[in-house]
Amino acid sequence: MCSSNSVVQAQKLVDQLRVEASMERIKISLTAADLVQYCQDHRRSDPLLTGIAASSNPFKDKKTCVLL
Repeated sequence: MCSSNSVVQAQKLVDQLRVEASMERIKISLTAADLVQYCQDHRRSDPLLTGIAASSNPFKDKKTCVLL
């Protein structure tokens, strides 16, 4: 019983590896170039680069903390 279970698991693994091996891969250099281009095209609207205006920041503290 145990050996037939391991054979079934091994067959499933082989089938999965065949599917993964047959997938068409994208070159990393092309993907990186696309990512750089996207970042350059959208840098003006990126809040990490431009910051968030104090008037539109929903996480800004309403009151300041005063230490005595």
